[in-house]
Amino acid sequence: MKRKKIIRYSLIVLFVIVAAAAFYIYKEYNRTHQDTASLKPDYSFEAADFIREFEVNEKESNKKYGDKVIRVKGIVKQVIKDDQGFYTLALGDTSSMSSVRCSIDSMHSKEAATVTKVGMITVKGICSGFNSDELLGSDVILIRGVIDHKK
Repeated sequence: MKRKKIIRYSLIVLFVIVAAAAFYIYKEYNRTHQDTASLKPDYSFEAADFIREFEVNEKESNKKYGDKVIRVKGIVKQVIKDDQGFYTLALGDTSSMSSVRCSIDSMHSKEAATVTKVGMITVKGICSGFNSDELLGSDVILIRGVIDHKK
């Protein structure tokens, strides 16, 4: 009899562990990102100032701004639409090759389609790094971007 109890309790514990693991996997598989439009920015910058910070000290800037919500105001240098219909906005000084590249969140593509080149705009996004290039200009990369209408 004692052996049957041990087997029964072992099966119950095993079932609870498998159920907990299945629930965790289900939650992670169906997890969604929070909409960037509803997030409060950690930092706000003019595009040229933000680029300059990365050009001066890339390592420290990556530590400080990486995975943070950044609000950037600047002149639209380029509006890029790729083959899948996703938009990227390049903000910065029109006399410089460097820019802040904002990949627009797919939920906000309709809004990005209305943006005109060489207009002032404010974008909010998650900083994901810096691409340094002496010849083509450096880019600060923002992902999951949204057009920020708050002034």
